[in-house]
Amino acid sequence: MLSRLLGVLRQADFRQLWLAQTVSQFGTQITVLALPLAAILVLRASTFEVAVLGALEFLPFLLFTLPAGAWVDRLPRRRVLIAADVGRAGLLLVIPASYQLGALSVWHLYLIAFGVGTFTVFFDLAYQSYLPGLVGRESLAEGNARLEVSRSTAQVLGPGTAGLLVGIAGAPIAILADSLSYLGSAAFLTRIRRADPGGARRDGAQPDRPGLRREIADGLRYFARDPYLRSLAATVTTFNFFSEIGAAIYLVFVVRELGLRPEAIGLVTSIGAIGLVIGALASRSVARRLGLGRALIVSEFMSGIGLLLVAVAPREEAMVFLTASGFIVGVAVMVLNVNGVSLRQAVTPDHMLGRVNATGRWIGWGTIPLGAVVGGVLATAIDLRPTLFLSAVGAGLAFLWLVPSPVRSLRDLPGTRSSTEPAPPEVAMPPVPPPA
Repeated sequence: MLSRLLGVLRQADFRQLWLAQTVSQFGTQITVLALPLAAILVLRASTFEVAVLGALEFLPFLLFTLPAGAWVDRLPRRRVLIAADVGRAGLLLVIPASYQLGALSVWHLYLIAFGVGTFTVFFDLAYQSYLPGLVGRESLAEGNARLEVSRSTAQVLGPGTAGLLVGIAGAPIAILADSLSYLGSAAFLTRIRRADPGGARRDGAQPDRPGLRREIADGLRYFARDPYLRSLAATVTTFNFFSEIGAAIYLVFVVRELGLRPEAIGLVTSIGAIGLVIGALASRSVARRLGLGRALIVSEFMSGIGLLLVAVAPREEAMVFLTASGFIVGVAVMVLNVNGVSLRQAVTPDHMLGRVNATGRWIGWGTIPLGAVVGGVLATAIDLRPTLFLSAVGAGLAFLWLVPSPVRSLRDLPGTRSSTEPAPPEVAMPPVPPPA
């Protein structure tokens, strides 16, 4: 009974990765709240300046994800994870130090957000590519679910802690906790003992490996020829673009329009994030009950419904609406994330994982900085609430890409392809009009 309950956590190496993610994710949630609040409350940044800050956090995913994926397939992935954690810890230390010296400016926040985002590109690709080797492909869905439970639990506990820290010590000082969490994560990662196939295979088995451009092109080509990956990427890209239009101005709206203090924002975010835990825990059950394809479609549509609650939130009952929104979006996004990432990993051979994960992240997250800038421009031109409404409607319609695709008919993860099996042939798909 205990063995079944623990599942992949019985594996010592996966347990270290899980602990590392748990610690760093908890710290990350503090910065997610404290960084924009430092701009809003300490530096009195404008709505557009706050939106630019959000854009710079995700800009590295557009600029560096493809070459990073190729490097992740070349280098020992555990070393990439540790280096990324140490790099993020060092950059974040600059914020409280600059604040104490009276030298903090919005440009400091811009540069650090961009640098932390760059290290996160490498970390995320490395851990997604490292996971199949740690747990085996038969346990991918469970491994991803465990990591998402960890992430979502941090999103429950982290914002409340962040709100208290910001209220007591100020936003810049609160970020110190995130810096320490990355160092803790790196310490757990050093305890993983399993041989890393990433760098070893590349260095030994393929001494005459192709150049970086060729490897990036191989990843793009493989991704483009897979009908599951194409349609899923179109949905994720559309959702991320429109949801970021609202996310970029969310805290400005909550602070200046709804009048919430940091402690209240942290509490609302923590309570709403319980949906993330439930969604991560239930993701596999939902996929089994509805079928994988239908679970992805339903969860994406429901996320748009949840975002609408922010757009219509009244000042008098703001906390109720924001909490309900966080809960609905949390459940929906976790079902989409766990099953979507597992699908991508399942249809990709080992030696292509870094590049295919990179391509998926580049396509899916590359439009986020654009969405943030558009959110800042629209909020300045038509005000905050109409911009949030447009964001919710656009994000909620992203499921339309999946309706005519082969993903819709999937009951479970397709059979895993071996590392020597070629990419699938091109599959003709019905034309899908791009969402408005």
